[in-house]
Amino acid sequence: MNHPDGPQLITYADRLGGGLTDLRRLLDGPLAGAFDGVHVLPYYRPFDGADAGFDPEDHTIVDPRLGTWEDIRALSERGVVMSDVIVNHVSIRSEQFRDVVEHGDDSPWAPMFLTLSSVFPDGVTEADLARIYRPRPGLPFTTMTLGGVPRLVWTTFTPEQVDIDLRSDQAWDYLVSVLDALTGAGVTMIRLDAVGYAGKEAGTDCFMTAATQAYVDRITELAHERGASVLLEIHGHYLQQVEIARTVDYVYDFALPPLVLHALHGRDLAPLARWMEVRPTNAVTVLDTHDGIGIVDVGPNDLRPGEPGLLRPEQIDALVESIHDASGGASRLATGAAASNLDLYQVNCTFYDALGRDDRRYLLARLVQLMLPGIPQVYYVGLLAGENDMELFGRTGVGRDINRAYFTPQDVQAHLERPVVACQLEALRLRSSHEAFQGEFSSEIDGTRAVLTWTAPESAVQLCFDVEDASFALAERRGAGPWRAVVSDGDLSPMAEAARLAATQR
Repeated sequence: MNHPDGPQLITYADRLGGGLTDLRRLLDGPLAGAFDGVHVLPYYRPFDGADAGFDPEDHTIVDPRLGTWEDIRALSERGVVMSDVIVNHVSIRSEQFRDVVEHGDDSPWAPMFLTLSSVFPDGVTEADLARIYRPRPGLPFTTMTLGGVPRLVWTTFTPEQVDIDLRSDQAWDYLVSVLDALTGAGVTMIRLDAVGYAGKEAGTDCFMTAATQAYVDRITELAHERGASVLLEIHGHYLQQVEIARTVDYVYDFALPPLVLHALHGRDLAPLARWMEVRPTNAVTVLDTHDGIGIVDVGPNDLRPGEPGLLRPEQIDALVESIHDASGGASRLATGAAASNLDLYQVNCTFYDALGRDDRRYLLARLVQLMLPGIPQVYYVGLLAGENDMELFGRTGVGRDINRAYFTPQDVQAHLERPVVACQLEALRLRSSHEAFQGEFSSEIDGTRAVLTWTAPESAVQLCFDVEDASFALAERRGAGPWRAVVSDGDLSPMAEAARLAATQR
């Protein structure tokens, strides 16, 4: 693992065959050479709370059911480790908030948490409340009793997650302790979760305010002092991402997943081509993550009416319906008001199901991701071309659980033997090792056809494809040698698989 900008795996520690030690064995074993880093989703205590670890009771402790800080350090010794700093909130069961529940304003931790009056000490108007931007319906407040007094506590996401007041010394003491724990164990990339909602200010929509930028700058400075870079997790209008990218280490390319899906469902590369002209290169590229497939990232600007998106409203409607149809209606059941823990701006579905479990189109989508500039991250469900987990969704009623399956070691092994997974791994190993990816990127798009190329002084990698029929070929050249085919659509045909199996048995 030699490339800090090479491919990274995104996974929960407990959902890919076991705990942290099992994850390391997997990366050193069947996944060897494919990933230069790993984003381990929250492994803090507890990792299985109300929001799958994003509601930590103690953000400075590894849940002992998963492992220890030494296990994180062992992962860091083999490559980049990214971890989440959950900036906006903590669990209602955290030691700090439980003390506030008991003692109210007499608690030393009281200034750390936001109530309605924290942001609006002079009172609030209907216009103030209507202006607040939230990724869920309704107002971001939950009535709780603090020290015997009913209060409106700020809860942006769920009543289980109470928001932090970053104007307080207590909040910064807390965040510094988290950064120290992570970087002390060798974590070198920090993902700021939900930070866009952390800068609440009266008279604003309370999203990505001037205060938010100041907080991001302060956390980034603290991270840099500790040898870590920072990734901002922000869903919003594409131009907002372009602006933010100029001020931080990394942003997500959240526009890419819906644009790739639009290209493959609608046989239309034009919106993706427009995005490629302006997209930031200090991006972490994804197709799927532990959350849903973002839609707001390609839509019109909710905060600046009249500013169009990368897709027109009718194209977005068609895209969402295409996903629902391709998934056999499963994504419709798991999205929006049909499921709890809903996000208004996301469709809950595995990326594999979003493309109708079509191996060829799915692999083409992954290759486009791997060819674009940035750090490619591959979600564990996507790596295994996983299908919607309707059983898990049925048990929890949480829409995003449709794409958060649990894989046993036996499940992992079975999926690794599938041609679509084997082809992804071959392409990932190329992305990790080929010197052309340290060179120059270029693209040519003509109608439904495109050529994406990386060129270094003595090497090149090229992807040619057509979204009309999802045909593609990935090839590489080193030195003065000839072009060599790496992966093509033919590698997924029954005849190609039969030939591969016959060759292994000779």
